Amino acid sequence: MESPAAYYREQSAHYTKLIAQAKERYVWIAVLRLVSFIAFLFTTFQWINAHSQVLLVLSVVFQLVFIVLVRIAVQLNERKALLEKLLFINNNETAVLQYQPNQFNSGSQFVSGDDHTADLDVFGANSLFHLLNRTTTHHGMDQLAGLLREPLMNREDIEAYQAAIQTLSRQAELRQLITAHGLLHQESEGNLHHIVSWVQTPPILLNRKWINILRFVIPLINLVLLGYYLATDIYYPLVLGILSSWMVIGVFAQRVNRQHSLLGKKQTILEQYAAVLTDFTQVDTGASALLQREQALASAAHKAIKKLSRLASFFDQRLNFLVNMLLNSFFLYDIQCLRALEQWKAQYRNHFNEWIHCVGMIETLNSLATFAYNFPSFHYPTVLEKSPVITATALAHPLIPEQKRVANDCHFGQNEKLVLVTGSNMSGKTTFLRALGVNLLLARCGAPVCASSFAFTPMHIRSSIRVNDSLQEHTSYFMAELKRLQHIVVHLQQSPVPTLVLIDEILRGTNSEDKTHGSEQFIKKLIQYNCLTLFATHDLALSRLEQELPGQVRNYCFESTIQNGELLFDYKLRTGVAKNRNASFLMEKMQII
Repeated sequence: MESPAAYYREQSAHYTKLIAQAKERYVWIAVLRLVSFIAFLFTTFQWINAHSQVLLVLSVVFQLVFIVLVRIAVQLNERKALLEKLLFINNNETAVLQYQPNQFNSGSQFVSGDDHTADLDVFGANSLFHLLNRTTTHHGMDQLAGLLREPLMNREDIEAYQAAIQTLSRQAELRQLITAHGLLHQESEGNLHHIVSWVQTPPILLNRKWINILRFVIPLINLVLLGYYLATDIYYPLVLGILSSWMVIGVFAQRVNRQHSLLGKKQTILEQYAAVLTDFTQVDTGASALLQREQALASAAHKAIKKLSRLASFFDQRLNFLVNMLLNSFFLYDIQCLRALEQWKAQYRNHFNEWIHCVGMIETLNSLATFAYNFPSFHYPTVLEKSPVITATALAHPLIPEQKRVANDCHFGQNEKLVLVTGSNMSGKTTFLRALGVNLLLARCGAPVCASSFAFTPMHIRSSIRVNDSLQEHTSYFMAELKRLQHIVVHLQQSPVPTLVLIDEILRGTNSEDKTHGSEQFIKKLIQYNCLTLFATHDLALSRLEQELPGQVRNYCFESTIQNGELLFDYKLRTGVAKNRNASFLMEKMQII
C-alpha cells in the first residue's frame, strides 16, 4: 500500500502539471478570443459599408465564436481555481505529516479556560482540533468542535462512526474534492444564520391571491401598452401601467428589502453547501449505515439548495439600478423573485436545518477520515460495556512526532479504581495523562487512536492538569485548583455514566503535611464513585494507599537515571513507586545550589 506521504507528493506533482496546462490553454483561448473579437468588429464595420450578406454571416459567426470562447475561458478559470485548491490540500497534508502547522482553522475560538479540553490541548494552535480539522464551513467547524467537546458515549454510535470513517478514509480523491469545492467559496461568519432566519420568516405574498393575479396581469398589460406605444407613439397609457407597477412594488417595498437583507449576497455560501452535498452523493457508502443515511439526505438536499442559490442570485439583480428599473417597471421583478423564493421556502423549510446539519456531518466525517488515512499505523479501538476500563498496547500521544513518541502499555480498571502515578519532574507523568485522555477522546469520536490496540469503556473525561489563576476574578491559583476539584466531585455525584478523572499534582499551594492529608482524603472520596482515576503526584507518601486500599489503588511510576553526569529519561510506565529524584541534581548542574 502506498504511504500517505508518497500519495500526497504524487498528487501535488500531478496538480502542478495540470495547473500549468490550464494556464497555457487559458493564454491560447485569450489570444483566440481577442482575434475573434477583432474579426467581429472588422466584419461588422465592413458590412455596414458594403452591406454584403457574406460579411453579415461572418460577423455573426465571429460573434458566436467570441461568446463560446468567453464561456470556455470561464470554465478554464473555474477548473484552474479548483486545481489550485487541490494542490493546496495536498501540500498542506504533506506539511501536516511532517508536523508542520495545519493551514486550516486551529479552533482557537473554541478555547475555554479551565476544563478538560484546555488540559488536553483540544483547541487552539497545535491542538487536536488543529490536527483533525479539514472543514470549510462554519457549521462544519462548529460540528467538529461539538463532537470533540461532547464525544459519543453509546457503543452503537461509536461503532457506526468507526465504520463510516473507515469507509470514507479509503476514498482520498473524493474526500479532497469535497474539501476543495468547499474552499472555492468564502463563507462569512453569520451568513448561514441570516439564511436560517430567512427560512423561518413567515410568507408575505404566498397566501395573497390578489397579488398572485396582479403579478401576471400587470406585466401582460404593460407589454400590450408597450406595443401600443411603439405602434402609435402615444405613451400616456404606458406611463400609467408603469406607475401601477411601482405602486404595487411600493406596498411591499419594506418587507421585500427586509427579506433581501437576510438572503441577499448569499449565493456564494449556498453554492458552497450545495457543492459539498453534491460531491458527497458520489461517495461509495459501503456497508456504513451512517454514510447511507447522510447520503440520502445529501441527495435530496443538493438540488434544492442549488435552486435556492439560483433564486438568490436572481434576487440580487435588483441591486443593479438599470435592471431594477427596467424589470420592475414592466414585470414586477421584486414581486416575482420574492414569490419564487417563498414557494421554495414553503416546500423545503422543514428540511433546511437537517440539510445544513448534514453538511456539518459530512465535513466532520471527512476530517476524521483524513486523519485516519494520514496515520495508517493508528488502530480502531474496541468498545467495552462494563465497569470503567482502559487497556492499551503501545499507547502514545498523537500530537507528538512519531520519531519522538514513547509508547506504553497499560491495563487500568480491572484491578484498581485509582492509579497513583509517581515520578520525578519531566519524567513523563503529565504527558502520559494527556495521551490517555486524548486517545479516549478520539476513541469516543469513532476515530483510530495512537496505539497498537485500545479497548475502552465509554467514559466522560474530567481533569485538573492545567489550572489558571485569575487576577480579574480575584482568584488565586490555590482557589482555582479547589474549584476545579469541586467541579469534578459535583460531576461524579450527578452523573451515573462512568468517568475518566485525570489529576496532576493537586494542592501545590499548601504545606506538605496538609497536601498529603488533603490528597489522601480526596483519593478516598474519588474511589466511591463510578470513575477510573489517574492521579499523578510527587508525593511518595501517598503510595502507602495501595496497602491501605487493596484492589482500589495501585502504584505506577516513571523513573529517571543519572549516567555520566547526565539526567536520562526513558518515559516508560512501570509498576511500583518512583525511587529517583532529579530536582537537587538539576539545581546543582545549573549552579543554583
